[in-house]
Amino acid sequence: MLTRLDRYLLRETTLAFVAVTGVLLVILLSNQLARVLGQAVKGDFPGSVVLALLGLTTLQQLTVLLPLGLFLGIVLALGRLYHESEMTAMAACGVGTARIYRPILLLTAVVVGILALLSFRVMPAAGIKAQQIRVAALRAAQFGALEPGRFRTFAGGDVVFYAERVLPSGQLEGVFVQRRDGDRVELAVAERAQQRGAGLSEQLFVLFNGRRYEGVPGSPEWRIVEFKEHGVPVRLPEMKTKDEKLSIRPTSVLLKARGNAERSELAWRTAMPLMALVLMLLAVPLAKLAPRQGRFSRVGFAILAYFLYSNLLAAVRAWMEKGNPGGAFGMWWVHMLPLLVAAWLIWRDERPGRLWRRSRVAEG
Repeated sequence: MLTRLDRYLLRETTLAFVAVTGVLLVILLSNQLARVLGQAVKGDFPGSVVLALLGLTTLQQLTVLLPLGLFLGIVLALGRLYHESEMTAMAACGVGTARIYRPILLLTAVVVGILALLSFRVMPAAGIKAQQIRVAALRAAQFGALEPGRFRTFAGGDVVFYAERVLPSGQLEGVFVQRRDGDRVELAVAERAQQRGAGLSEQLFVLFNGRRYEGVPGSPEWRIVEFKEHGVPVRLPEMKTKDEKLSIRPTSVLLKARGNAERSELAWRTAMPLMALVLMLLAVPLAKLAPRQGRFSRVGFAILAYFLYSNLLAAVRAWMEKGNPGGAFGMWWVHMLPLLVAAWLIWRDERPGRLWRRSRVAEG
């Protein structure tokens, strides 16, 4: 059961964690929004697709954002308590480091659980969904409904379509179609036409009351055919999602694989929840301030420690993926480094010799 002190420490660290994570999330959303809007302008995505992509890409980035938010939140919350001498009062009442860890560990357990769910389930599913939305949006933008007075090319430029007018019913008037098959060219003009299968991988332009010309440019032999109804099929290149991308592969698939790339991706997903736990253990001794130190004095050290930790994890991930000797031992030793630093900081602050010297100074 939590005591009043535990609830107080839990509330302070939780509020700081939420505040820091909120600020980081706003920064992330701004960055992601600029990138997705750039893709929208380039690919002519509709607004609903932009919002969906923004949400899905944000979910994918939360695995990096949450450990940092937790780490800085603990450092800032405890730094304020040290700065206002509340931690000194707690220490005078016999509250040690283990007692401080207890409520913070509850918050960390929740964050670790969320990170595990995001890393192993949500992030791959969000990546697959985002790719599917991008493919569908690109196809709809490139091969969607035709606009009047504008030439449109399909099938890598082998088919050119033009219509003078578009009626409210969707029917096209004053239609011109050119289709190329090797050296042979087929030209068709018609009074009106209908487009069927817009946005799909195969479309059919049905022309009414027109004339078709077939032949090889430069050759005197051309075939001219008049028609009342003529279908022009257009097969578009298949646009598939990149299933080979490791970041969107389901965790169950990675567990069955034996390649270096799959091992590195699985280790990276496991590293995110462990990273939050390790950073929590480091944050408590790192947040300790000396008398008259500013409450933000340790934030710079915390940010430096995080980037060293995360960059080393990323480097080992790359080594594992490429099969380099540096990745032969996995990522476990990277997690041990901040744990050793945390243990040294705790030992430095609470070693018996230091406590004995403090008591001698107080007696003197």
